[in-house]
Amino acid sequence: MNSYSLFKGSILENLGLAIIFWYGILHAFGPDHLTAIADFSIGKSKKKTLTITTLFAIGHGLTLFLFAKILQTYNISDAVLGYGDTISSLVILAMGVYLLYMVFNDRIHLKKHIHHGKEHIHIWFGDEHKHDSKDSYSAFSIGMLMGIGGVRGMLITLGVVESQNVDFTLVAAFTLGVMLIFVGFGSIILYINQNLLNSKSNIRKVFASAGVISLAVGSNMILS
Repeated sequence: MNSYSLFKGSILENLGLAIIFWYGILHAFGPDHLTAIADFSIGKSKKKTLTITTLFAIGHGLTLFLFAKILQTYNISDAVLGYGDTISSLVILAMGVYLLYMVFNDRIHLKKHIHHGKEHIHIWFGDEHKHDSKDSYSAFSIGMLMGIGGVRGMLITLGVVESQNVDFTLVAAFTLGVMLIFVGFGSIILYINQNLLNSKSNIRKVFASAGVISLAVGSNMILS
């Protein structure tokens, strides 16, 4: 293989990665993804918000990689793939119902305390405040579930750039594009956490709004 062929191959490979990265950015702007990020990140600390958004993106990309590999080997109808969108819709609906249940049953709590001369606010669901990694695991799992709904769109893009030859580099580029938007949107939620969630009244309003938006987005996805 001559140097020109190598150069041409390198250009095409980099172009393919750029297209997949850009598709990841566009894909992340889906209302279902941003709604899920908001539902998980509201009321969380800066570290927890960053962890949640990152794990959601990684779980999303991992599912797309696995299913894209499966679809390269097995011929699965478009109708079956459409169930992925249904799963994503049901996840968003369930999250909306859960948030509204917590709001109307007064299951969202706030506690303020001073630590090293600085006020800290803790928000938690249920009866007991615990520091655990449940939210992080849940965000990763939900990211994987919702990744099923994006398989078709990613394969179409891969068909344009590389004849649907899926490798980890391409999926990594996609995941980075998704993560860029998720982390950026998480920063907006973090601003809300730090500036609005300072009273029980505001907490109820913000979580209720998130629940209603989740129901609206999920319902629209199922009906469309």
